[in-house]
Amino acid sequence: MNAHKPSWLAQSVIYQIFPPSFQDSNGDGIGDLRGIESRLDYIQSIGCNVVWLSPIFESPFEDAGYDVTDYCKIAPRYGSMEDFESLVAAIHERGMKLLLDFVPGHTSNQHPWFKESAKHTRNELTDRYVWTDTTFPWDFNEPQTFVNGLGERDGNYMANFFYFQPALNYGYADPDPKKPWQLPTDHPSALALRAEMNRVLRFWLDKGVDGFRVDMASSLIKGNDPKKVQAKMIEFWQEVRTWWDRDYPEALLVAEWSDPSAAVETGFHLDFMIHFNEASYMKIFRGENEYTMLAKNDVSYFNPSAQGELQGFFGELQKHLGYIGDRGYVSIPSGNHDLPRYSIGRSEAELKAILSFILTLPSVPTIYYGDEIGIRDLGNIPSKEGAYIRTGARSPMQWDGQSGAGFSTAAEDDFYLPLNPPADRPNVEEHLQREDSLLNHLKQLLRLRKAHAALGADASIRQLNCPSAPYPVVYLRQNETESILVAVNTLPQTVSASVALNASLGQTIFGHAKTSQPDRNVTLELEAYQCVMIQLKP
Repeated sequence: MNAHKPSWLAQSVIYQIFPPSFQDSNGDGIGDLRGIESRLDYIQSIGCNVVWLSPIFESPFEDAGYDVTDYCKIAPRYGSMEDFESLVAAIHERGMKLLLDFVPGHTSNQHPWFKESAKHTRNELTDRYVWTDTTFPWDFNEPQTFVNGLGERDGNYMANFFYFQPALNYGYADPDPKKPWQLPTDHPSALALRAEMNRVLRFWLDKGVDGFRVDMASSLIKGNDPKKVQAKMIEFWQEVRTWWDRDYPEALLVAEWSDPSAAVETGFHLDFMIHFNEASYMKIFRGENEYTMLAKNDVSYFNPSAQGELQGFFGELQKHLGYIGDRGYVSIPSGNHDLPRYSIGRSEAELKAILSFILTLPSVPTIYYGDEIGIRDLGNIPSKEGAYIRTGARSPMQWDGQSGAGFSTAAEDDFYLPLNPPADRPNVEEHLQREDSLLNHLKQLLRLRKAHAALGADASIRQLNCPSAPYPVVYLRQNETESILVAVNTLPQTVSASVALNASLGQTIFGHAKTSQPDRNVTLELEAYQCVMIQLKP
């Protein structure tokens, strides 16, 4: 597969913004593009240099914008195309990059394409979506992914996620001849859809967008044989990469796949280790409560009971790094719009330990807005725009201690979502003033990543402590010129570890620990939730 990557990617730190909850500039209680532009200096001051926006396209917002009705229009609640162009210019003036959320697998059922496709009379969009040939299924054992069209057309359409998100028809990798509605991937209708989506991508790239995070990236081509589906997905995205690398060689493709090996093999530069396909990410620090999606008896590594393990995570990470090689990267995020906040049930000291861990791994980090100050999850509040249990992780950003938390001048009852209660409402202003705050801790970690390539995305990692003694976690980050020993104590008590090290300890560049090295073995003693980074002597 193509090994070309944007030259800026390895040094990137992504900041994800959920637009309606970040900053309101016009007092209507909903965040917008002008509001985002007004906070760019803050984002840059943290150490983040890439801004990723959840969908901002025209939508009925039944799924927070992941139900598009026009891929080339800005949703009016976020502003105008002129506002968008101003934001792009402001981002580039600061040497930063902009990623948009692209949803190619489905649209809203209010999209003009779908309305045309749902007509009884055949037209050029009849096969734009996946429809059966009758409202009665061919096989009553068919997975329940089809929805009755309830319109003119005699057929059921496939829903890609919610019922109102009909699946766009890129074809089947292994069409069943007994089901003639399963079109091959080279069918003219599938090819026309590809051409249209390529046009959409070019439209935004020509406006200066630096890349896209592709929602549900593995869902485009359908089929029953995973190997055949993957082969067709590779064919699909490599076709995109042909013109992409030629015409926009510095633009980035990010997958929501949660399988970096498969995503990079397919043609993406970057993929997240998140909450599906593999359990290892959820077992690091997502906690144990009804919103974490962990199995009933699972315990995360960062649980204070010290019953967790990291072997599964490190094994998965090393598998991906080894397979990907120099073709792309892994991202290990603090969270995102689909996950409960990592702050649930955790103190600021625990959150510092989590950030110390994930920001010293070989990944392109992603910080979900508000995680840098430990915004609390609102829990099981009423669903907003199809978020359901995810709603509590999408509350407004908390900028200061004033009424409205600096998010909006509107009455709080008119906010997109409720604010955290005042008694439990961390804010940026307070964190900036407090030297030992979570925000300042994050800023220090990102400065170290920038100053030491051995802590970055291209350097290797090797876990040093054995599975039978996993606390604290100790690992070696290394590149051609530097080696850094990292140890993180995730527990509320002092712990120690002895590791074999064929080098001598040098300068401590972060944190503190009691150390001894009578021979080639090193003993480290770390206080509760402490992290230490020590350079090794050549």
